[in-house]
Amino acid sequence: MACSTYLGLTIRTPKTGDFCRWWNRRLPLQVLAWELQSEHPAPIVAVRVNNVLEDLEFVPSRDCQVEMVDMSSEIGLRVYAKSLTFILMRAAKELFPDQQLEIQFSLNKGFYGEMLGDQTLTPEMVDRLRERMWDIVRAAEPIERRVVKPEEAIRLLTEADRMGQAKILRYRKQDLVNIYSCGEFIDFSDEILVPHTGLITTYQLVHHVSGFLLRFPDQSDPFRIPDNVEQKKLSFIFRESDKWSKIVKVSDVCDLNRYIETEETGELIRIAEALHEKKIAQIADQIAAEPEKHRLILIAGPSSSGKTTFAQRLKIQLRVNGMNPVTLSTDDYFFPRTETPHDEFGKPDYESIHAVDCDLINKHLSQLIQGEDVEIPYYNFHTGEREYRGKYLTIDLNQPIIIEGIHGLNEKLTQAVDRSNKFKIYVSALVELNLNPMNHIKTTDARCIRRIVRDFQFRSHSPQRTLEMWPSVRRGEGRWIFPFQEEADVMFNSALVYELAVLSRYAIPLLQQVNSDEEVYGEAQRLLTLLDYFLPVNHDEIPNNSILREFIGGSCFFKEH
Repeated sequence: MACSTYLGLTIRTPKTGDFCRWWNRRLPLQVLAWELQSEHPAPIVAVRVNNVLEDLEFVPSRDCQVEMVDMSSEIGLRVYAKSLTFILMRAAKELFPDQQLEIQFSLNKGFYGEMLGDQTLTPEMVDRLRERMWDIVRAAEPIERRVVKPEEAIRLLTEADRMGQAKILRYRKQDLVNIYSCGEFIDFSDEILVPHTGLITTYQLVHHVSGFLLRFPDQSDPFRIPDNVEQKKLSFIFRESDKWSKIVKVSDVCDLNRYIETEETGELIRIAEALHEKKIAQIADQIAAEPEKHRLILIAGPSSSGKTTFAQRLKIQLRVNGMNPVTLSTDDYFFPRTETPHDEFGKPDYESIHAVDCDLINKHLSQLIQGEDVEIPYYNFHTGEREYRGKYLTIDLNQPIIIEGIHGLNEKLTQAVDRSNKFKIYVSALVELNLNPMNHIKTTDARCIRRIVRDFQFRSHSPQRTLEMWPSVRRGEGRWIFPFQEEADVMFNSALVYELAVLSRYAIPLLQQVNSDEEVYGEAQRLLTLLDYFLPVNHDEIPNNSILREFIGGSCFFKEH
């Protein structure tokens, strides 16, 4: 955290997490960042002032609490990635003024994008972009921020021939917009950017498929691009979703809002839900084509992906195919709470595969597949103990076992069963929707909003608690889910193109409850800004078997709904 002489700034020291008092002149916090950089493990890219994210040029006008944000944090990495994208978009505007790049989705520790329209991005064009970006970075050109009203932002962007960027702002209900400029280039961003291009030195731009892949460091090593890991299956499912979005003419939030304005949302909901049903039926058909082979069906994915509803709908489709599946819950195989491993912060780590008694679940799976009668345990979350309540299970050849949980794709969980007898499914809400070409909506943000709504309604968790837990959830996903996603036989995208317009009605009042003195206040405000662009949609036309019902209520699969 930072301070000024004539001002009292309370600063968090990065090594201990304690707060100390600093006095300094009224100067941009960039000055303090230079002084404190040696105490940080990664480059400082922004600051938090009274729990609100600000750029390094911010000048405090009163006593406040300040924290330096570096790239070892998720927030810092987000600032870096958005600033890098801004530089790419400037380079593209200068080199190809009649074309428009679009960031489409996150992939391989970076962003995948293409040229809008019929223009194909060639390897030579990517080489030119890379060279121009490096020129801009070496020049350490200032990135200047202006905070203006939406009407003024629309005027500035239109004058700069950025009409595609400006159109979303007519839906903006909040009073102020960040307009950033660098050289002759301007754009708007709801994220904070770095104060000059010279801070963005570690990145990689390569030609990929029919577009580009823009890669940057991760939190664990902010000075190095991570090793390249092919994600062909994930890339395919994203590109398939993008193609479907274009078919229904909903490529961005403006398109969705036009559906809502013309009261055609009901048809869009029915089309989106029909696509889900078709995909689930196709997966069931694949499994049923070789029933003697697929004895174990494993469903995994990150938090709030709708895995539970997906599993229930798949079960129904399998029964349509003449199969009679049974389910096992990995939760019932948790070790007693006293044996739960702890994370690096000394807290119980329920996300770890070492919290699950893999030996016992493997033993039971082997016995079941061999036709033996097995007593299935029950995990009592109130007492933290495993119990046996006389629940026995026996299966025959027509009864595949469905296991749904975060570790489903990890071979350690089911190593006693031959891989050829498993059918692995990866489920995630892979949002294929942009605010505009530069500002794509992150899948993690959509899942976080789902979880805030669900946890409040059905788990009695405040939005503050959900936001406080989210970084730990994300760390668990990075360790125990994402490394195994390409092991899946199929991937299912549980996102619904209309869902944020529905979730906004529930999430906005909850996020507004987060007070400015709470550490997650800035994150709540960021999500509120995202939801601010969506016109609301009533939930009445959403079917009761929809994955979205798992989060808003009214599901036919859950008693509490």
